[in-house]
Amino acid sequence: MRWIVTIGLGLGLSGGALLFFANSSAEGVGGMLQESDPQIVTLGAELYLVNCASCHGANLEGQPDWRIRGPDGRLPAPPHDETGHTWHHDSDTLFRLTKYGIVKLIDDPGYVTNMPIYDEILTDKEILSILSYIKSTWPPEIRDRHDAMDERQ
Repeated sequence: MRWIVTIGLGLGLSGGALLFFANSSAEGVGGMLQESDPQIVTLGAELYLVNCASCHGANLEGQPDWRIRGPDGRLPAPPHDETGHTWHHDSDTLFRLTKYGIVKLIDDPGYVTNMPIYDEILTDKEILSILSYIKSTWPPEIRDRHDAMDERQ
């Protein structure tokens, strides 16, 4: 009888660990963007339109004067196309910024931003699909530079 309890407890702990790791953050996502996968990109495009386009633009163009703080001290939403600075950040940084927010990323509780935290809104897979969609729109030379940045991480 003891061995049944021991096996049951072991299976329960193993299952719990698997569940924990399956649902844990996708930290270290460098190289996990799938900008060449049509299904991932299509999902990302749909999710982008629902969750991101109202600020960053339907065509990833961002808001006007995105480098100049407004009267409220906040920066407008930057473009995610090749004219912005999104591609200057490695995939892991982009993921963490989207999931946890810039305040946590830069460890500055006083920083003000309009960028929502998507930790409890989107799954890791959904965030990665949005980032994959965004990357899929960049010209090949920009994607290559981004890939090289990820490889250094």
